[in-house]
Formats: sequence, C-alpha cells, structure tokens
Amino acid sequence: MPLDIDAATGLIKGVRQVLSPHFDARPAGVVADLIIVHGISLPPGEFGGPWIDALFTGGLPAGRHPYFESLEGLRVSSHVVIRRDGGLTQYVPFTRRAWHAGVSEYCGRTACNDFSIGIELEGTDERPYEAAQYTALAALVRALLATHPSLSRERLVGHSDVAPGRKTDPGSAFDWARLRTLLG
Repeated sequence: MPLDIDAATGLIKGVRQVLSPHFDARPAGVVADLIIVHGISLPPGEFGGPWIDALFTGGLPAGRHPYFESLEGLRVSSHVVIRRDGGLTQYVPFTRRAWHAGVSEYCGRTACNDFSIGIELEGTDERPYEAAQYTALAALVRALLATHPSLSRERLVGHSDVAPGRKTDPGSAFDWARLRTLLG
C-alpha cells in the first residue's frame, strides 16, 4: 500500500506518531540526500514492548533492565521505526534533523544527521528481518523518493556504512538485494 508524506509537515499520513523531543533544524541550505537504514532492539535481541518509544522520547527507565543503564541520559531519535510486523511509527518529521547517525561520515561529508533520513528496523544484525519489514521499508523509500527530489536509490545505505568500525547495523541479516528488488 502506498504511503503518503505531507511535504509541508514532513509527516506520513495515517501512521502512528510518537513525536520525539530529540530533533532540531537541519543546517541552513542543507536538504536530506541520504537514507540510512538502522537496526534496533531493546533490550538487545528482544522485540515488541514500549522501549524504543521510551528511548526516542527520553523516557527509558534505566532501572527496568541492566542494559538500559548504559543508555541513561542518551538523547537519540530516528525519523521512523518499522516494527517486526511492518507497522510504522514516526518520531521526527522528515523536514527536521533526527539524531540517529552519531559520529558519522559518508563520501567525505561528516555529521550525516545533517543531510540524512534515519529509518530503524526492529531487529538485530544476526536475525533475519521479516518480509513485512521489507515491504514497509520499500513503500517508505518510494514515498520518500516521490516527496524529496534530493533523495535517490543510489544513496540508500546502512548505519555501518556511515560509522564503520563503530556500528554494524542493519547487519549481515539484512538483505540489500531483496530491498533493491522490491524497489524495482
């Protein structure tokens, strides 16, 4: 099913919105021209639950899981998360800068958050992602390409591509060929 992005607001119509306080304006004159695919699970290796929402909205309770203590005070976000069932949650409008890439570089440009859109897939590096996630990701990428002329299929990368040695996601379990086939 095609997705509809409101170009003025940067929001996807009809999807779950949990707006994060962890975003800001892109630098003057900078537009998004890169899409970065991430993988996330909280706690590591576990799916479902409220923890991704809590992380991206600054409410992750450090005492609920030992791993959460290492994330205490972290201010991060993503534009969208795609759950295992293909459901989308949008945290930051595409017109704004989400805080997803951290220390990063792509094609000689640093600070990739400035010029990218971050899409998280609920998953791990080693476990295969679900068919519904690939379908939803392809629909989202198509909608982004239709709404943002600065984006292209050639500038669709993994977090590991912009932060090599520091990040490995979306990992070896992510099937880039499958995504490219779905994109046509």
